[in-house]
Amino acid sequence: MPLATVHLLAMANGVTVADYVNALRSASVQPLVVSRAIRWVIKPEKLSVPKLLDTKWDLLLIIPAASQLPTEYLRKNWISEHWSIGAGVPSSLINNFHERNKRLLHPQKGDVPPLTGSMDKPRMAGSAQGLELDEDLLQWSKDFELGKGAVSMLNLLAFHPGKEAHESYMKYGKAFAESIGAKRGGTAKVVGKVVPKQGTDGEDADGWDEIALAHYPSIAHFTDM
Repeated sequence: MPLATVHLLAMANGVTVADYVNALRSASVQPLVVSRAIRWVIKPEKLSVPKLLDTKWDLLLIIPAASQLPTEYLRKNWISEHWSIGAGVPSSLINNFHERNKRLLHPQKGDVPPLTGSMDKPRMAGSAQGLELDEDLLQWSKDFELGKGAVSMLNLLAFHPGKEAHESYMKYGKAFAESIGAKRGGTAKVVGKVVPKQGTDGEDADGWDEIALAHYPSIAHFTDM
């Protein structure tokens, strides 16, 4: 499996996300994914809690391990905080990724399913921690300021000991992808098994097992899900 690195970055004072991305392009860094980091949906409760929650992250990058961030762009004049984690990603997802991603970000007629109508009478929960819709998430989605384009959700996964937990999650994931997710245009952009001790700056060491980046055609489709 090819290795990739997930980076969460907080910009230094006076540095914009556009400044940083343009600088990477000038240095010939070619990320798989470049995305603004907006908010937590399900907050981490056991692993990496202070590091992840005490920082307002600005940018999510996923970069092939062979094309790491230059040291120059990890200095304090560019970023104030950095968190990273390495993962092995199946070749089937890496091959032709940019072409597939372009189609997802700029869908053609018939690519995006209509909304299901679930939001006409949404089922509400007291918290979004169980991947359910609560009042805070609903209101935020209504006030979403980044337009009507695609959104992604980065999932950090840690399993209980024993293979049963992972096997159960795989069954859940398959069923979700074929039903609830598929009906709302959801697709897995990047999935991978965490490979620790890669020596990257800001590397996490708290024991996450897998990463998954899920794509939805719009904030409305995500909220519908």
